[in-house]
Amino acid sequence: MHKPKIIFFDIDGTLIDMEKKQVTPRMLDTLHKLQANGIRLAIATGRSPMTVPLKDFPGVQFDTLLTFNGSYCYDKEQVLYASPIPTEDIRTIRQNAAVLGRPMCLATEKRLAANGVDQDLADYFAVAKDTAPTAEDFDAVAEGTVYQIMIGGRAEEYDRLMQGVNGAKIAAWWDRALDIIPTAGGKGTGIAHVLEAYGIDKADAMAFGDGNNDLEMFGAVGTGVAMGNGSPVLKAAATDICGSCAEDGIYHYCVEHGLI
Repeated sequence: MHKPKIIFFDIDGTLIDMEKKQVTPRMLDTLHKLQANGIRLAIATGRSPMTVPLKDFPGVQFDTLLTFNGSYCYDKEQVLYASPIPTEDIRTIRQNAAVLGRPMCLATEKRLAANGVDQDLADYFAVAKDTAPTAEDFDAVAEGTVYQIMIGGRAEEYDRLMQGVNGAKIAAWWDRALDIIPTAGGKGTGIAHVLEAYGIDKADAMAFGDGNNDLEMFGAVGTGVAMGNGSPVLKAAATDICGSCAEDGIYHYCVEHGLI
């Protein structure tokens, strides 16, 4: 296999098993070896910069972080791409969510702020071993620079939630909650900006993912590998499929294809 110059990894369900909520020793070793082989490593996640669990990857230096589903991308030197949600859309989504009885959590560059928590939103945050922080200054945060909205919701609520919204879209990786990101965001858009900044061709980029919010990511790289535990939709769009996260699928894929 042609050795990629950069590999983008989703976190939950890809690098970290959703049930055990931990990085396996083999996965950690795989990342160390990929880096030792001169391959850039990048995170591409729906998480915020504050909740990316870098401490779970001792000895690994991720070259780039794509957070908020690609709406805020940076490395240790600079911000490579930033695209907030239009303020008027935040107001509209807030009104729609109130009608549905759905509290929401706003994500800025440096903090999270919620106007309440329901069971779906609480369980969403529990995936990352976190809680949604209710904020007294939610109104002020909602008028500022917001990169992502996290909210509980089912597919049948999407249309009502996004009614009248023009500059934002849904990026869902779970059937009980969703991320709302700017229309100009998405993992694919973030990756395109990162590749341009580093002068790397799309054909020299690879990505591993498991959820529907990874679809755009696969479209932005030369090789998109879906996890065995991935969604049927993502598997159908993938270049290749590896074993599940719990079975160290990425490790076995990298060994079989001569990447480590």
